[in-house]
Amino acid sequence: MKNIIAYIKPHKLSKVTLALHNIKGFSGMSVSDVRGFGQAKTNSSTHSIDDELIDFIPHVKLEIFCQDELVEPIVSIIRESAHTGLHGDGKIYIMKVHQAYRISTGESGEIAI
Repeated sequence: MKNIIAYIKPHKLSKVTLALHNIKGFSGMSVSDVRGFGQAKTNSSTHSIDDELIDFIPHVKLEIFCQDELVEPIVSIIRESAHTGLHGDGKIYIMKVHQAYRISTGESGEIAI
């Protein structure tokens, strides 16, 4: 089992969501509005570091738990659907999940996803 965390531009959420619905076995995702900053500060910037920290960039955080065989199609769809060609399109992280439990039924493992 894997946990996919993706940070994308907010205006790409609908396109990514519609594309993910086409994956057989896709179990869903959680979506959060987040703000942050990366390493995009240029040396020619006239802002101080304090000024830069005030202007956090809005993104959407997607959190998806899936079976190992769905990682590649999910990541491919996010990469294609969220791509704008501009700096700051986002990031995708993949982590191993050791165990999952469904509270309502007590099921555990991949079936609980």
